[in-house]
Amino acid sequence: MADIQKTQSFTAVTDNTMKVSDVLEHVYDALNEKGYNPVNQIVGYIMSGDPTYITNYRGARSLISKVERDEILEELMRIYIRYLDAKR
Repeated sequence: MADIQKTQSFTAVTDNTMKVSDVLEHVYDALNEKGYNPVNQIVGYIMSGDPTYITNYRGARSLISKVERDEILEELMRIYIRYLDAKR
């Protein structure tokens, strides 16, 4: 029997198999294949948090829902800054 006087520790199992950039690429491709403007749809999702901006096609909505919106913004800024650095 466990000692109820001690605090138990719980380690959550996380599925971090895909990087945010990979998720964005997958979502971008799915939106593009379905005929949506990926930039508009992803911006709509980031601004509102409404997952219906992202298609269900190829599991894109489920996939992007596993990533925090602030992580998506961080990754987009990282990519953009790399682009600017490479351009100089």
